[in-house]
Amino acid sequence: MLSTSPAPAPAEPGPSRRRRKEARPQELLDAALDLFVEKGFAATKMDDVAARAGVSKGTVYLYFPSKEELLKAVIRHNLTLTISQVDDLVDQFEGSTADLMRLAAATWWEQVGATQASGIFKLIITEVRNFPDLAAFYAQEVIEPGERLLVRLLQRGVDRGEFRTTPNPLDTAHSLIFPLLMLCLHKHSIGACPSADAIVHDPRRFIDNHLDLMLQGLLARTA
Repeated sequence: MLSTSPAPAPAEPGPSRRRRKEARPQELLDAALDLFVEKGFAATKMDDVAARAGVSKGTVYLYFPSKEELLKAVIRHNLTLTISQVDDLVDQFEGSTADLMRLAAATWWEQVGATQASGIFKLIITEVRNFPDLAAFYAQEVIEPGERLLVRLLQRGVDRGEFRTTPNPLDTAHSLIFPLLMLCLHKHSIGACPSADAIVHDPRRFIDNHLDLMLQGLLARTA
């Protein structure tokens, strides 16, 4: 006699499997970042990302439809997000603008400069010329928000009477950030060579010294 009992319901995924699925996008972003920095964008294949993350290539495409979209996600996660966090810091900070500038630089270094994400700047400089759509994306997601953030930080100092007015705030913002970007380029070029002589041994000290020099020119003179 055939049983008429209903078939058992499929088992729910266990907690560890659910956690693994939730963590997968981050694992793919981490793998892609490592490979883009190590090999470059053009030389990295989606198969490489899948192998590094320990998944099938189909899984990569499930989350990211193309290599270009994967790189965009890497940039958003590592750079755009940090800019947004520092932007919030400017809104919330109640101390002097000089102290805010130091805190913003420390936050940037901790989340970007001291991590693998610092290699994105060299990646963009060396390859983006061949990918104009990515160049436009990078300008929209990183350069323009970063410039607005720095100009706003500088204007805060002027509004509070702490900084003198500069003829072109955007030029001042570039003077502030370019040495930090150069520090990242150095880290992933000459600084990556074991035999290199010109190595910045203490990046935090370099940043502190750079900010000291900038503040000497920015601080309002008291009569």
